[in-house]
Amino acid sequence: MYLGWAVFVVVAAVSIIHAIRTTRRQERAVAAWPRTAATVTGHVKEWSSGAGGLTPKRRYYLSYQFVDAHGFFFAGQSEIPSAEVLVPGSTIEVAYNPTSPSRSFHQSSQTRQTLGCAIPFLVAIALAFYFFIGLFPE
Repeated sequence: MYLGWAVFVVVAAVSIIHAIRTTRRQERAVAAWPRTAATVTGHVKEWSSGAGGLTPKRRYYLSYQFVDAHGFFFAGQSEIPSAEVLVPGSTIEVAYNPTSPSRSFHQSSQTRQTLGCAIPFLVAIALAFYFFIGLFPE
């Protein structure tokens, strides 16, 4: 049982490290990009996977359009899923690549919030699993 616990801890640690590095890499890449207000034009509906016996839930990816510094219109879609639907016409903040404005990212703190919640949750599960194993005689 301790082997299963160790595998869980290693997989959770590797997953968290990968997610943190990916988030930081993207934040550094867009740090120097100009930011602008974008208008929500709609959303794309998808279902989350019902993995682990969880009920699948509808997720929304925002579609938006914005005007770059030269006055040209560009459209984009958020890479961050959301459970809430923003009304078309509302505004969000996007960062866009000045050399290729068609490459833009929806600026959201949701990824950091998710990581901030996932880390203590996985630590709590690992500790509970470790103490649960200790209840059984070998």
